[in-house]
Amino acid sequence: MSGISEIKSRMESIGEMQKITNAMYLIACAKLQHAKAELNATRPYFDAIEREIKRVFRIEEKIENKYFYPITGEHEFEGAYGYLVITADKGLAGAYNQNVIKKVTELMKEHDESKLFVVGEYGRQYFESHHIPIEKSFIYTAQNPTLNRARKISGQLLDMYDAGELKKIFVVYTDFGGGMKTEVKTFRLLPFHRKDFDAAGAVDDGHFEFLHTLSKVLDNIMPSYITGYIYSALIDSFCSEQGSRMSAMNTANENTKELLAELKFRYNHARQDMITREITEIAAASHNQTGRR
Repeated sequence: MSGISEIKSRMESIGEMQKITNAMYLIACAKLQHAKAELNATRPYFDAIEREIKRVFRIEEKIENKYFYPITGEHEFEGAYGYLVITADKGLAGAYNQNVIKKVTELMKEHDESKLFVVGEYGRQYFESHHIPIEKSFIYTAQNPTLNRARKISGQLLDMYDAGELKKIFVVYTDFGGGMKTEVKTFRLLPFHRKDFDAAGAVDDGHFEFLHTLSKVLDNIMPSYITGYIYSALIDSFCSEQGSRMSAMNTANENTKELLAELKFRYNHARQDMITREITEIAAASHNQTGRR
């Protein structure tokens, strides 16, 4: 690429690419801030539900309930385990999607009978192309996590859990730690362990009564709590995706700056060579013309 026109054309194309990556960076930043605001708006409701669950266990620790491990301490069950895996709809986000897929693939090897539930077009295409059966593919865009969609997902999973088709349910997603660094997280969604709701953390606000049995109370509030966790996982994954995309686009911007600087140097060098050559040719022509005189 020694020609000036070729170098200039290359610089222009890289400049256009830089505009695109910079725009993608700004869009990802705006989406991340919006998603965090949506999650913060709903968090108080689910925090209140968690406090009520703690109150229940403060009254009676030995409650038998289908959403919790048996009091006997049995933790291993025969039957299918469900894995809800959350990916993005597209790439250009570093290793975001690959890390989630790698983790859930490892988990599924640990249990003989596994059922896969997928959110995100990237994950759907990966598992289909590798001929890995998908029990349920939630045809929702990962780009727009909403509480209503989380409620539909939890409803599907709870129906199968209540029917005994799933003995355990895990959520595999990317946890957004509040910064650019993210990590894949695996959370056992069902059944819960009683220690997950340590009654010692509940506020003692005096005497209160629950209508019906305490187990019935848990039957009514646990689905909402589970919906809240899935919604939080969807938001966390979305924020992590945007954070990873911001990082990838920032790296791309830095690389284009370095490449443009190199090309500019080569352009100036080639231009200087051309000027020097032209001056030499003019001087030589002038010398030849003087000699003929």
